[in-house]
Amino acid sequence: MGVHQNYIAGSWVDGASVSRNVNPSDLDDVIGEYAYADAAQTKDAIAAATQALKTWQNSPIQQRADLLDKVGNEILARKEELGRLLSREEGKTLPEGIGEVARAGQIFKFFGGEVLRIASERVESVRPGVEVEMRRDPIGVVGLITPWNFPIAIPAWKIAPALAYGNTVVFKPADLVPGSAHALAEIIVNAGVPAGVFNLVMGRGSVVGQVLLEDPRVNAISFTGSVPTGRKAAATAIGRMAKIQLEMGGKNPLVVLDDADLTTAVNCAVQGGFYSTGQRCTASSRVIVTEGIHDRLVGAMVDATKALVVDDALKQGTQIGPVVDQKQLDQDLSYIDITRKEGAKLAFGGERLNREKTGFYLQPALFTETTPDMRINREEVFGPVVSVVRVKDYEEALHVANDTEFGLSSGICTTSLKYASHFKRNADAGMVMVNLPTAGVDYHVPFGGRKGSSYGPREQGRYAAEFYTTVKTSYTMP
Repeated sequence: MGVHQNYIAGSWVDGASVSRNVNPSDLDDVIGEYAYADAAQTKDAIAAATQALKTWQNSPIQQRADLLDKVGNEILARKEELGRLLSREEGKTLPEGIGEVARAGQIFKFFGGEVLRIASERVESVRPGVEVEMRRDPIGVVGLITPWNFPIAIPAWKIAPALAYGNTVVFKPADLVPGSAHALAEIIVNAGVPAGVFNLVMGRGSVVGQVLLEDPRVNAISFTGSVPTGRKAAATAIGRMAKIQLEMGGKNPLVVLDDADLTTAVNCAVQGGFYSTGQRCTASSRVIVTEGIHDRLVGAMVDATKALVVDDALKQGTQIGPVVDQKQLDQDLSYIDITRKEGAKLAFGGERLNREKTGFYLQPALFTETTPDMRINREEVFGPVVSVVRVKDYEEALHVANDTEFGLSSGICTTSLKYASHFKRNADAGMVMVNLPTAGVDYHVPFGGRKGSSYGPREQGRYAAEFYTTVKTSYTMP
């Protein structure tokens, strides 16, 4: 197998160096070798996107619609194959991998339809005889920087709207998961994207990402990743007046009230906290429980967590795959140790596991008797580690839920319409779930949070136009 190349200016090209892509379920399994671009190649990709913009921004909407629909159809037709690749390189279970690929295909098809719904607006002027028109123009060359935890869905929900609204793209995927990104790039290229309109540059964020942030030819940056990196990216982009969109961390609460259905609450807590190995920015890592149901919920959660099958992501019956790499595993184990030392009770789990194949396996960890000021309840772990906080009543639960620098997703389990309605209005988060896991969102509606979780316009759905276009107002005297 040869080295998987970058795609720049309509050609597949070698990189300045090569990196191996290793399966976290089986460290002896090398998925492939992938080219890493350097700063000069990244600038070549930006130059290609800048040149292609002149034509693509004025391309017929049917051309763009057909391209995106074709990409979506190909992704859906190959969802099992691509899902296996995704699970093999990222570590989420095969059903989760296939589901993510299907979502990516649906996103491309959605924006294929949105191309045909790009509308301008005409209003009467206050000046007699003058016509006023508002229209959306492409923002220009867009740099897309994506994370490792959703290696095809997040690239899809950035690439598809960028192309739909007439922008050109330079795409930098996370260096841990180049396989899914490369496969997606091949599909886009084979669908007939014009040279320079779409460019793939794999490599380190400190090299490729930094060039995208600093180059004045890049008009906008969409970034999904960690809070520290996102803040640095914002400072650089805003410093040169580039448009920027950030999706970062979460410390998402799931409130469980005394009147909640126990089965529903346990499913929401366990699925939302542990599935995808807890490596979701929308994971419910804090379970905030009122006194009347606390002991029953904790007991049921311990039983449910003990029953989870942790194994090879591709193995039938696996519910929790490995942690993505050694660095993330070390971080998870460090927080488990910190939480123990701060006085919380480890109700279950938290141990490194051995399986048939050598991988980064971690037993899901459930902590009880935690307090809101503990680090486990303030900082994002990004692993299968969940804490339980006992509270007196709904009012205290809402306060604790909102007492965080993050504000991505927030959930509540209750059978009370009164409390559900109040929580939807008063939860300080961009997304609210009632009797559903905090993780799990639709592809056709806006995605994003508040406070330290997000910055800039929302992603996904028709709200994506707010980032990928700029409004122009034109006045005409006939």
